[in-house]
This record gives sequence, structure tokens and C-alpha cells, in this order.
Amino acid sequence: MRGQRWLARASLAAAAAAVLVLGVFAGVRTFGLLGVGLVGVAVTAAAVWWVLSRRGVLRLLAVVLALAAPVWVVVEFTRARLLWVVLVSAALWLLAAGTGRAALATRAPASPMPEHPAPAFRHPVLIMNPRSGGGKVRRFELRERASALGAEVVCLEWREETDVASLARKCAAEGADLLGVAGGDGTQALVAEVAAALDLPFLVIPAGTRNHFALDLGLDRDDPARALDALHDGVELRVDLGRAGGRPFVNNVSFGAYAEVVQSPSYRNDKTRTTLELLPELLAGHRGARLTARAGEYAFTDPQALLVSNNPYGTRDIAGLGRRTRLDTGTLGCVGVRVTNAAHATGLLRGKRSAGLVRATAASVLVDADQEWIPVGLDGEAVRMRVPVHCEVRPRVLRVIVPRNRPGTYRERPTLDWRRLGRLGLSSGRRKA
Repeated sequence: MRGQRWLARASLAAAAAAVLVLGVFAGVRTFGLLGVGLVGVAVTAAAVWWVLSRRGVLRLLAVVLALAAPVWVVVEFTRARLLWVVLVSAALWLLAAGTGRAALATRAPASPMPEHPAPAFRHPVLIMNPRSGGGKVRRFELRERASALGAEVVCLEWREETDVASLARKCAAEGADLLGVAGGDGTQALVAEVAAALDLPFLVIPAGTRNHFALDLGLDRDDPARALDALHDGVELRVDLGRAGGRPFVNNVSFGAYAEVVQSPSYRNDKTRTTLELLPELLAGHRGARLTARAGEYAFTDPQALLVSNNPYGTRDIAGLGRRTRLDTGTLGCVGVRVTNAAHATGLLRGKRSAGLVRATAASVLVDADQEWIPVGLDGEAVRMRVPVHCEVRPRVLRVIVPRNRPGTYRERPTLDWRRLGRLGLSSGRRKA
């Protein structure tokens, strides 16, 4: 507590210094500086919206405006000879925020999810996708390293379509006492479904492009080979597994704009160009299904994008699509976005308080539409599903084996609460007898 009190005092001092710098060197012009800054942020946000929702000359003009607005802010501060004042004050506010959050952070174990001793494995089988992640299996010598640790390695062959789930069931029937996957999240989900059904331990090797599931398990995505340490020095986590329309997912399932974009045949070859080409019609409602959804008692009406996640994402970013602190709460996160104009786009900067952003949590989510079949992004994979799509979470059905020593799971930063900081910083720390 003593260290936290001093951090709180440092935060309060930095915040006071930030205000003092503006007051002493800018005086009444402080209000003008704030006005210029707010206008610049609002214009930039609106311009970004126009970039996404317009085409042709209007899009080009919006790009120019998005670049010009920050430049105008800097020019105005420089003309007033107060740029250095703003920079110093901003640095002090960053220091105040950093030390304030550190003061409010409570000590917690490296992993908030309970760990259990991992069993000894006699016949672990690892399914590897050599093409995943641009060839990470070969680059990190995952096949050779796994074999040296006594694991049987089965490499996927893509000359013809491979039923990964059937392959996993075959491995289990032949005596596998652990199933693992070196590949992307979509392949992870298919084998995880089999492992959960058979109550077999499951090993995640982050050899895909993004591997958000591995990231939220606390694994090292930069060195997938470190996940193999779990075979001889691992612990077991009991985590949830999602299901949408009868198909498993480990991260999330998306509906609406993103799902429509990933369905395009050109998306794989040129993601940015395809997205910019399709977004204007999607955001204007001229393309795609009209969605409705119910998450527990909460109803979503006509969202442009809807994301259902296996456990809720954190709330510290605009869209809530960053990290998950836990994977064992037995709940789905549901985020709906509806932005129809530049004002709504600017409002997204308010984060979870934005009118265009709605969050809910529930054990199940039902998604319906005005079309019989709708595009869906299932852990980033493009599929189509018949409505209504029922999404559910199965609590702690998956026995994930992870290395005992790993980078660790995500801890969400605490919200800055200046009243708490004030009480903490001004307290003496002495206990009454």
C-alpha cells in the first residue's frame, strides 16, 4: 500500500502540474487551446467516417481533411507560441494517467483462471497445418521439436479438402491422450470441439496469423515453440467453448458488415481495397441483411455490425474488441455497432458511453434477419448460416494445457478514479490501534 500511496501522490502532482503549466503560460487562452483541440479531434473523426462511407472524389477529399485537421491544430498552437506548453501539459497528463492507474491496480496472480496439475501424457498427438501463418510450422521447426518430446505429429495435406474434426476423432480412437493443433483459430476450434466432447486435454500452438485464443490464454505468439513446453511442464486450465449455429468457435462470431466483407472472393487477396469498396453500401444499409438479436433480456435492433464473443472483451477500447481477461466466466459478450452519420462516428470516441455502441452479456444470443441465409465470420472464417442463429457458451468444457511459465494473461487497466486517487494519496497509511 505504501508504494500505491506514493504513486497516487505522483499522479495527483503531475495532474496539478499539467493544469498549472497551462494556467501560468497560457492563461485565459487555455480555453481557446481546448477548443482548437476538441474541434480537431471531432473533424478528424468525422473525416474518417466519410472515408469509410463515401467513394470517389468525396473519399479523396475526406482523406485530405483527415490529414489536414491535425496539421491545423499544430499550426494554431505554433502561431500562438504555445505548442511547447501543450506538449509539456500533455506529457504531464500522460504521467498522471500512468501513475494513477498503477496506484489503483491491485496485486493479482499472473493468471486469474485457476490452474490445475496437468496429467502425464503417453500418446500426445499434434495436428499441424504447414501453410498456416505463412509457414510457421517449418520456420519454428515445430514438427521436429514436437517429435523430440515424444509427440506424434500429423501434418494436414491440402491437395484435397481435409475434414479436420474427423481426423481428430480418428487420432483419439487410435489412442491419443492429448490433442493439439498448430494452426489458426478456425482449426483450433474444430479440434477443440472434439477434445471437449471426449474430455481430452487440448494443446494450443499459436502457428496461425493472429491466434487471439492463444494470446488470451497467455501464450507467446512470437515463439510458438514455447507452447510445446506444456508437454513436460504444463498446467491445465478449464475454459469455455462457444457454439454458433451448431459450429464451434474459440474467439468470436461476427454478423453484419464485417461478415459481408469477408465473404467477398477478393478479400483474401486485397483486404483493404475490398473493405473500402464494400463498406459504403453496407454502412448506408443498401447491402446486406437487416439484423436483430437478443442477448438475454437485451434486444439489438438493426445493428450494422454485431459481434458475439466467447467471454466478454475488455471495456477500455472503443469497440471492446481488444483482449479478454478470462475465458471461464460461462458468458458470451455481445457488442452491437450502429453508426449512420459523422456525429455518431465522433461519438464513438466516448467509448462504452457512445450512443452507437451497445454491449451486453448473456449465456446465449439469438440472431435473426430478414433473409433466410446470412454471412457469418466464424473465428475469422467466412461461412453462411440459416437464421435464426443460436449462439451459446459451454462453461469450462475444454481442458487446455498451457506451459507453467508463459507471458501471462491480460489484465485490464483500472479506470482512473480521481476521488479514489485523492483518498489514497492523502491517507497517512497508519492504522488506528
